[in-house]
Amino acid sequence: MNQITYFAEAANGSGGGGGVGSMLSPIILIVAMIAIFYFFMYRPQKKQEKAANDMKNNLEVGDEITTIGGIIGEIVSIKEETCVIETSKDKCKIRILKSAISRVDVHANEK
Repeated sequence: MNQITYFAEAANGSGGGGGVGSMLSPIILIVAMIAIFYFFMYRPQKKQEKAANDMKNNLEVGDEITTIGGIIGEIVSIKEETCVIETSKDKCKIRILKSAISRVDVHANEK
């Protein structure tokens, strides 16, 4: 009930020092909070997603990768959503999703 009377007094111009200035400050605060949210949360997350997608799209045969589960291996073949990695000297091959790749440790052209 207190907020209703506050807004009614602000709209009528009555009340202790209310008016357009007192109505403008909550709007400015909300806009500032949205800007802070955008610059500190949304934008960095989008940059991180873009970097991860670029890394997964630029995979090459011969890259040494680490999966999210900690498996380290060398890419043997690549398909649309999956790739086959060789994990040891025994030529053990595992088919994994590209989305399971955490990072590229050594690129094929750097060996």
